[in-house]
Amino acid sequence: MPTSDIRNPSERKKVIGALVLGLLAVILLWWTFFGFGSSSTTNAPRTTRTATPAPVRRTTADRVQPDPPADSRGDLLDQLVPVNWQSSSTSVPEARRNIFVYYEAPKLIPKESIIPTPTPTPVPPVLLANLSPASVYARTGDFNLEIAGDKFTPQMRVMIDGNELPTRFLGPQQISATVPASVIASPGARQVMVRSSDGKFYSNTATLSIADPPRPNFNYVGIIGDKRHIDIAILQDKSSKEILNLQRGDLLGGRFRLTSISEKELVLIDNNLKIKHTLAFSSQGDRGNPLQRPTPRVESEDDEP
Repeated sequence: MPTSDIRNPSERKKVIGALVLGLLAVILLWWTFFGFGSSSTTNAPRTTRTATPAPVRRTTADRVQPDPPADSRGDLLDQLVPVNWQSSSTSVPEARRNIFVYYEAPKLIPKESIIPTPTPTPVPPVLLANLSPASVYARTGDFNLEIAGDKFTPQMRVMIDGNELPTRFLGPQQISATVPASVIASPGARQVMVRSSDGKFYSNTATLSIADPPRPNFNYVGIIGDKRHIDIAILQDKSSKEILNLQRGDLLGGRFRLTSISEKELVLIDNNLKIKHTLAFSSQGDRGNPLQRPTPRVESEDDEP
């Protein structure tokens, strides 16, 4: 910026004019704010107006005191009034489980067991004394069962395991019934009693024993024959390990008659009980003795071509 030269008359006038104007501005500002000591015009003191607090709206539920009148609000002491504060308790749900509390099972007091007095069983009005026969073999045919006792009547029937059988009245001390083969198809015990059709008269029970019939104690271990005809069956005694060769019609052990020979099984009939038994082909013979091994089937009697 170029500086002014004071030695120049025109520049000197400009500087003086600027100083005069600045002095007038300072005087004018002083007169505006402070004056020149004259008391005729005094500035009114500016009072700051304090903002009055807005009245608090209070509900009827809080039951607080009403606001003070407007003329007493200027006094600070009148504004300090007690506030009636009613706190409301918040309901908090109880905890579902307290970890510090545990369940203790109540102690069980053993009760004294009272054994009731047994009621005496009434004596049956009908007597069943004995059975004939008292035991039979299973898988046999129909047979006649005779019962001895007392106070039998024609209206009474023989019952085996609750099943009524065809009954014949022979007298007050004897009665008989026909037992079908299906009742004794398996070993076990059967309960026999006599009673009337209406159930008013009944007897005590007796046991009919069903025994397992004797079985042949042999193994079917081989055959001798050709493709067309098998003549001889080889059997081995399970007890003595003796080898026996039998043909159809031979008696085994003095009791079982051989009636059929095949590659799969033998069929024997008990001559006393008329019960059929089957022996399946087995290779459980004693391998140490060549005579006791199953004999291979002969394809041809003539070895020459």
